[in-house]
Amino acid sequence: MKSTIENVALATDDDIIIIDAEREYGDLARALLGTVIEISPHSPHHINPLELGDGYEDGESPIAVKSELITTILEQQMGAGRVTGSHKSIIDRCTANVYHNYFHSHGQAPAPLLTDWRNEVLKQVDPEAREIALAAELITEGSLNVFAHPGNVDMNNRLTVIDLYEMGEQLRPTALVVTLEAIQNRVMENRKKGKYTWVFIDEAYLFFKFYYSGEFLYRAWKRFRKYAGIMTAATQNVEECLRSETARLMLANSEFLLLFNQAATDRAELAKLLHISDTQLGYITNAEPGHGLLRIGGSLVPFSNTIPRDTELYRLLSTTPGEK
Repeated sequence: MKSTIENVALATDDDIIIIDAEREYGDLARALLGTVIEISPHSPHHINPLELGDGYEDGESPIAVKSELITTILEQQMGAGRVTGSHKSIIDRCTANVYHNYFHSHGQAPAPLLTDWRNEVLKQVDPEAREIALAAELITEGSLNVFAHPGNVDMNNRLTVIDLYEMGEQLRPTALVVTLEAIQNRVMENRKKGKYTWVFIDEAYLFFKFYYSGEFLYRAWKRFRKYAGIMTAATQNVEECLRSETARLMLANSEFLLLFNQAATDRAELAKLLHISDTQLGYITNAEPGHGLLRIGGSLVPFSNTIPRDTELYRLLSTTPGEK
């Protein structure tokens, strides 16, 4: 992943945005004159998930997109499988209501906040609305209200890392989804300028811990392509990803895959999913770092991509402890 980022940064004029869940990309970004933005409960940086960017395609409803986002956030607070059809109707209704002034002003009024949205939910008489408002309390009025403030994050640098390391286990899945939604605004604006945007997501398995966040990533995976966005995801937790049908579908339909050394159980699952022969599996069995299988379309090719250890580039790219 880091090698690809370095290649794109040096060989193109494209924009690069990295979602960094484990604080592994800061040194590389700074060496390439990029910006690192730390998002945490104690950080002065805030992302407003309800901000809208320009450039939605004809027939694509911003209200529907934001309703999907809020549904995803609430599922992580209420628990998997707890968001019902009634909940979704209330979420959609309140989302449309809270954007009324914004659209009426043709975007001149400030974008609504999550606190505004929860206040709208509290006005509803449906009994399910109380459940939604209670679930949203923690992320609007409570200790995890980091995304309930006006947005002040400047992502205008050509290479931007969004560091989510200090978000903690409870809020990190929500942070991943909110950050991806904020990145969409930048991707849409770049498309209007005729510019490509590369989006890199590390620890992608975190999206698949919850049904709606997995679906949210899948929809973004397809949507970004329409906006000249190139998405790349990485994970070491292949087995956990393969428990999700959404993740399996994304893997099976990806035109470009890099497979490195895999555990026996992961190899067996990947072999079935990607139709890898026993001989080809040998290239991801006890493989050395930098060696593996490259899948392009329907072709599988062994590769070797090593970097001399006595270089500054190796120091920046290595994630091995003690090699910094």
